[in-house]
Amino acid sequence: MNAIPHPVRGSHPAETARRVPVRLARRVGLALLLSASVLGVGALTAAASAVAAPPDGSANYTFRTLDDANDGTFNQLLGINDAGLISGYFGSGQTEHPNKGYRLAAPYGQGNYQNENFPGSAQTQVTGLDNIGVTVGFWVNKTGRNLGFYSLNGRQFHSVAFPTSNNAKPQFDQLLGVNDNDVAVGFYTDGHGVNHGFSYDILTHTFKTIAVSGDTNVTAAAVNNVGDVAGFATNGGGTVEAFLERADGKPTRLSFPGATATQAFGVNNGDEVVGDYTEGTGSNAATHGFVWVPGFGFETVNDPNGTASTTINGVNDHGALVGFYTDAGGHTDGLLATPEG
Repeated sequence: MNAIPHPVRGSHPAETARRVPVRLARRVGLALLLSASVLGVGALTAAASAVAAPPDGSANYTFRTLDDANDGTFNQLLGINDAGLISGYFGSGQTEHPNKGYRLAAPYGQGNYQNENFPGSAQTQVTGLDNIGVTVGFWVNKTGRNLGFYSLNGRQFHSVAFPTSNNAKPQFDQLLGVNDNDVAVGFYTDGHGVNHGFSYDILTHTFKTIAVSGDTNVTAAAVNNVGDVAGFATNGGGTVEAFLERADGKPTRLSFPGATATQAFGVNNGDEVVGDYTEGTGSNAATHGFVWVPGFGFETVNDPNGTASTTINGVNDHGALVGFYTDAGGHTDGLLATPEG
């Protein structure tokens, strides 16, 4: 194991304009201006093209470990909205450690964890949330069947399953992200074990397939307010790559340089994409978090307490990140990374 009808919402500024994340734009933009003043534009272009490895931006964040004390051995933080409300869960899913969902509000003390579990479920993960009060995720019954869900403020839960007769056994449907326009995204697994991405309109109860041209095994993991979707899929060469597919259907393929696999899990309204990438294979594999921004590219973001294992799963419009890491004791801990400056 790892991922209420209500009034139509009004429009938001982010629905009509993409915002470049101020944190990254300031830092990278300043570096480009300084370089241009010294080298000239032509030399700057040549110098930029010669850069091989993306920078490590971990030092630009303040990290905080956030674990629900109900299970200090396993926590994953999966989404964060602009008010700083976090979605996640505790429990590895193993015997005596079932997944149990929650929301966590600032100032992030133990008293601010609020349980959120699908009624009658054996396990629940709260994977995403918007700025209005909608949460999404998936729940598991006693036979191992997975179904997506949405709820409003943790009440009036509704199951969601893509309408197909070609389901895995047991069935496997998950919702992983939602935007402020009541559109959720996720995936289902077919009878051959292949994932298919989809979107679900909560107000009209309609589904749309999310495909990436030339790729298979598509997982749609996050959606922003202009309808851009982030996720990951398997390309024609058999490599797992991240993608950002704009609302017009044009995909940008994202593969961290030198990585054996790249996965995107979150996107904000500036198209800032977050996820993880893998270096090496087998027992030598190491997982690192990343941030990617159009025009600026990748940077690595690792929790300093992680032992070769960090995943960034969510990002809000202020550039705050959530995810998880593996500590020296082998436990999985939730992380909050706040940009400095």
